[in-house]
Amino acid sequence: MLVMQLIDSIILGITQGLTEFIPVSSSGHLILVGHFLNFQYSGLAFDTALDVGTLIALYAFFARDFWEIGRDFVMGGPKRKMGLYLILATIPGVIAGVLVQHYAETIFRDGRLVAINLIWVGIVMYLVDKYSWSKLNLADVTLPRVMTVGVAQALALVPGISRSGITITISRALGFDRVSATRLSFLLSAPIITGATLKVLVDPTNMAQMGTAPWLYVAGIVSAAVTGYLAIKFLLRYLSKHGLAVFAAYRVVVGVILLMAGIK
Repeated sequence: MLVMQLIDSIILGITQGLTEFIPVSSSGHLILVGHFLNFQYSGLAFDTALDVGTLIALYAFFARDFWEIGRDFVMGGPKRKMGLYLILATIPGVIAGVLVQHYAETIFRDGRLVAINLIWVGIVMYLVDKYSWSKLNLADVTLPRVMTVGVAQALALVPGISRSGITITISRALGFDRVSATRLSFLLSAPIITGATLKVLVDPTNMAQMGTAPWLYVAGIVSAAVTGYLAIKFLLRYLSKHGLAVFAAYRVVVGVILLMAGIK
C-alpha cells in the first residue's frame, strides 16, 4: 500500500511540475489525475507541498534574475522598477484570493468547469498567439502592461484556466514576443505562489496533515521540483522557435474528452 501511495505521490508531483509551467493548467490536471488515482492525500495540503516543489524549480532556474531584481530593489539599480512592478501586479491575485479562495477550493473544482476552462482558454491562446505582433521584450515592461497581466493571473484561481496559460496569452496580446511573455509569466508567478504557499504552510492543521505521511509529501516535492525545472527549460527553448498551437490543441482535446467522460 505504501509503495503504491509513493508511486501516486510521484505521479502527482510530475504532473504538477510539468503543468505548472507548461500552459495546460496544473490545478485542473491535479484534480483529474488525483481523481483517477483515488489518492487519499489529494487536497489543499498536498497541492501546497507540490507548490513548494515548483517554487524550488522556479527560484533555481531564475536564481540570477531574482537575485538581481532583489538586489536592485533594495540597493537601487536598473531592475528596481521590475521588482516594484512584480509586487504591484501581484495585488490583483491577492485580492482575488481573499474573495474567491473558498470557491476555488470547493465548487470551482468541478470536472466539467475544468473542461470548459481548458477549452475556451485553449482557443483564445491559439488565436492570440497566431495573430499578435511580437515587438516587445522585458525591457518594454510598463506598469499598465504588467498590471494587465497581473489581473489575468488572478483568473487562474479557477482550475482549468492555467496561470501560465492566461498570463502568457495576455502578454502575447499586449505584443510581447513568446519568450519574453513566458519569462514575464514565470517571474510574476513567484510572489503569488510564494505567498499562497506560505499562507497554507503556517496553518497548523495543514502542517499536521503533512506530518501524517512525510515521505509521500517529500516524494511529491522532489518530483515536482525536478520536472518543473525541466519544464521551464523546455518551454523557453521550444517557444524560441515554435508557437503555442500544440498546447492550445492539447487543452481543447483534453477538455472535450473530459466533457464526454462526464467527470464531476
